[in-house]
Amino acid sequence: MRTRPVTAPAAVVLAVLPLMIGLIGVLLPTSAGAATARRFDSWAPAGEATITPGVQMYTDGSQCTANFVYTDRRGRVYVGYAAHCAGLGEATDTSGCATPTLPSGTKVRLARGGNLASGGTTVGRGRLVYSSWETMQRVGTTDADTCDYNDFALVRLQQRFARSVNPSVPFFGGPTGLSQDGAPAGSQVYSYGQSSLRPTTLLSPKVGLSLGAFGDWSWDVYTLTPGVPGDSGSGLLDADGAAFGTLSTVALAPLPLSNGVGDLASELDFARRHSGIKGLRLVKGTESFSALPLG
Repeated sequence: MRTRPVTAPAAVVLAVLPLMIGLIGVLLPTSAGAATARRFDSWAPAGEATITPGVQMYTDGSQCTANFVYTDRRGRVYVGYAAHCAGLGEATDTSGCATPTLPSGTKVRLARGGNLASGGTTVGRGRLVYSSWETMQRVGTTDADTCDYNDFALVRLQQRFARSVNPSVPFFGGPTGLSQDGAPAGSQVYSYGQSSLRPTTLLSPKVGLSLGAFGDWSWDVYTLTPGVPGDSGSGLLDADGAAFGTLSTVALAPLPLSNGVGDLASELDFARRHSGIKGLRLVKGTESFSALPLG
């Protein structure tokens, strides 16, 4: 995960801290929301799927977390994560327009139960077919905000693994769709990370608050527990269960361990314009969104 020294303005932080304090001590439930009446016949049942949002993704020794599932006009299945997960720079290299990156076609392994020693059990394989970093360098993007915060990549699964996929976010269900408005400051947010540094999946579900927008391409959030290296790329849901962001950075100040989140609507729009993937779209979850016990 990349680091960045500054996040939301201090006034915004102070405004939401009382709300965050109210979240401390809340015990999260141990199951996701109930299934919706309608299921997509092409997806594996949520309880049996081995590839879902939150699955671990390994690229050239780097481990990140999948955000959401996507498809295209031809019915091919993609899993999203962060472009910097294929980057070749240092953790402090924040510009996707200037940092070297692995090319399209790079092999990516999907796994569960991984830690730094074992690397988990392989549940799928695919190839990197789109990286916002590689693309911005190719098209000559120079806008500083776009270069710093457009941090999105897509891995196309091998067809033999598509039958093992369910698009629902573990624990919370959803996404209910793609959010166009993001997460206003003070609103609740939800995520699911799978860092290989974390000793237990009991801490994978994350509930928190938005600190508001950070420019046009990014949001800042504070969650219990915070996103750490290995959680990079994981998806963020807004208060209604809609997908609004992808985890990109961890901040050092003014609120230590707050996270920078890329605006998914903007990242997808850029990908649609430059990836060559026709009909690229986010797939809704088959499980209904549940914010219990906070909802």
